[in-house]
Amino acid sequence: MDAPKAIRKRKITDKSIPNVLLQNPDFAQDSKMYQDLMEMERKLDWNMMRKRMEVQDALSRAPTTTRTLRIFLSHTVSSQSWQTGTDAPPQPNLETGEGIPAWSLKIEGRLLELPNQRSRDKAPQRKFSTLVKRMVVELDRDPTAYGDGNIVEWPRAPGPHNPVLDGFTIRRTGDSQTRIRVILYLDHFPEQYKVLPELVNVIGIKEESRIGVIQALWNYIKLQNLQDKIDRRLIKADDKLLPIFGAETVYFQNLPEIVNRFLSAPEPAILHYTLNPAVPPPDRPSAWDVEIKMEDTMLKNKMGVIVNPSKENVENLARLDEEISLLAQSLHNSHIKRTFLQSFANDPTKFVQTWLESQSRDLETILGSGPTEGLTVRQEDLRRSEFFGLPWVEEAVAIQEGNRVASKAMQ
Repeated sequence: MDAPKAIRKRKITDKSIPNVLLQNPDFAQDSKMYQDLMEMERKLDWNMMRKRMEVQDALSRAPTTTRTLRIFLSHTVSSQSWQTGTDAPPQPNLETGEGIPAWSLKIEGRLLELPNQRSRDKAPQRKFSTLVKRMVVELDRDPTAYGDGNIVEWPRAPGPHNPVLDGFTIRRTGDSQTRIRVILYLDHFPEQYKVLPELVNVIGIKEESRIGVIQALWNYIKLQNLQDKIDRRLIKADDKLLPIFGAETVYFQNLPEIVNRFLSAPEPAILHYTLNPAVPPPDRPSAWDVEIKMEDTMLKNKMGVIVNPSKENVENLARLDEEISLLAQSLHNSHIKRTFLQSFANDPTKFVQTWLESQSRDLETILGSGPTEGLTVRQEDLRRSEFFGLPWVEEAVAIQEGNRVASKAMQ
């Protein structure tokens, strides 16, 4: 046998109090304070809902920030003449590589921590290889003397065959001084583009994302009032925009296509390093700081907390609202009880007569018998004009008319 289902208790949501109490001089001050609090709550709820929608819209665009990426270059050497301490170098082992002069170049990088950042707000550090889309290392040395290649290229590719790394190591044989050029193509978010000079003269931005360039161009159009006053889809070209548009007017939806023609790949970060195996390596690595645009995870998490409040806060607010509604309902019940008893005290005979008539009318309605013949209105009541001014008559007429129209439509 199935267990009986638990009866769900309907929650009371009405927090208003009777107008009679609001207008009572004895409760004027308290009623005014309560009404002010209710009005303040409505305004606060509206502002919070509006801000929540703004945050949700911002989250859909993924907030970005500019961070500093510090890149370290260092090297180590092995089997060099100054390390062996003899004029005649030992016989090299071609199988193991022991005794062959060689050097190793290390390329490492990490994001600098933000100032005044709390420990609980710190996100896990990203690996260096996740911040680089492509890297090219060029070695300036005689290719005829060294046959192991003077260009090393690392393209990032997803998958387990290309795991994330904190850095890269390039090992080569040799004992001569080598000039090295490291070319880094950073993985910006959103993707950055170089703006061609023609468009730079208009918006004053040399490098930005595609959306950022379109937004800057639109801001220029609004500032110069170049939108057609009749057809708002048309954009008029001034002296600066005429060579870019190639026409006196263009449609707004064509702006992204026009902007794309003036975007190119961004300039890579180029690092120069000199490696001299004939002397001991420096104690500290060389460092370069480059800026990289990336997703602001800290701000995104904060906005996520605003949009999705904690379960505990939601439960506390619901509990307080329910308590206020129960107290307001208690005031309503007390007011009804007081009105009932006061009417009885003022004129007991008329009160009892009116109450008996009301009960008799309700009983006839339920049983469908009596003078009203199952109707909800007594015939003698219809003869009095004040009857049609009662509050429920207008609603009853609207319901009756709605039922009539619905039945006619079904036919």
